[in-house]
Amino acid sequence: MLKVGLTGGIGAGKSEVSRLLASYGAVVIDADKIAREVVEVGTPGLAAVVAEFGPGVLAPDGSLDRPGLGAVVFADEARLKALNAIVHPLVRDRSAELEAAAGPDAITVHDVPLLAENGLAPLYDAVVVVDASEETRLHRLVELRGMSEAEARSRMAAQATRADRLAIADHVIDNDGPLGDLAPQVRKVWEALRERAGDLRGA
Repeated sequence: MLKVGLTGGIGAGKSEVSRLLASYGAVVIDADKIAREVVEVGTPGLAAVVAEFGPGVLAPDGSLDRPGLGAVVFADEARLKALNAIVHPLVRDRSAELEAAAGPDAITVHDVPLLAENGLAPLYDAVVVVDASEETRLHRLVELRGMSEAEARSRMAAQATRADRLAIADHVIDNDGPLGDLAPQVRKVWEALRERAGDLRGA
């Protein structure tokens, strides 16, 4: 099995790259998606969050009030650490389950937004970074996601720098241009990953 880490700054277009890799045959394991699943209604994860933060973090339907919880944890580093201490082990365990189910010959792509920030590059056989300029990312966040410029800049500033991400990259996908330029680059990276997986099997 080849374990690939996929990352990129907010607004870089990582989701589209992830979708293309899945269409080529990668088994994509999305950390953000799993983080939502492990705190769904009825899960031990949600019960643990409520035990830590109180019932005020629940929406009227019993689900997690994400914006409300976000307002608490992003204003207080200690509370954020408490939340991560609950969620991160659950995400790690679920990711391991999905990886095991993929089979020994799979190429698993772990979509990890904070891969650089959390020093996770050594966990993977290869790291793919989706790169775009700050100006391009800001434009996408404001025009396509409807963020205010201040919010977009704040989100971008909270992440690793572009240089930090590029420093850990084995493959860089330049997503500064039009969408049509993306697929050929992703296909080229996919072929390189397949070749690497073949080398590992032959070793």
